[in-house]
Amino acid sequence: MSLTSTMAGDTRVITVNVERIDAAMAIQFKEDMRSETEAGPDRVILDLSQVTFIDSSGLGAIVASMKQLGGNRRLDLAGLTPIVDKVFRLTRMDTVFNLFATLDDALAVHPN
Repeated sequence: MSLTSTMAGDTRVITVNVERIDAAMAIQFKEDMRSETEAGPDRVILDLSQVTFIDSSGLGAIVASMKQLGGNRRLDLAGLTPIVDKVFRLTRMDTVFNLFATLDDALAVHPN
């Protein structure tokens, strides 16, 4: 799994640099996310703009990553491609995560 992590103000931005988050990489994704988010700010944005496919294992890995944050920390999602966005909406995960069309849109929102 190829993740890159940067800071934008008081927000950690993690970019997924692969086209698929599926069963073949879900476990590695969770481990990499844990490493990237073990410590840090309360808000993490996962940039999914390069991801064109996600299956139930990938969805579960993102949910697990959110739960790993614990406490008052939160995981927002940005840059969902149409198919990935559809998966999140069909599974009602859009009620669990804040979804943003672009990373810039996500960064423009200041958490309370």
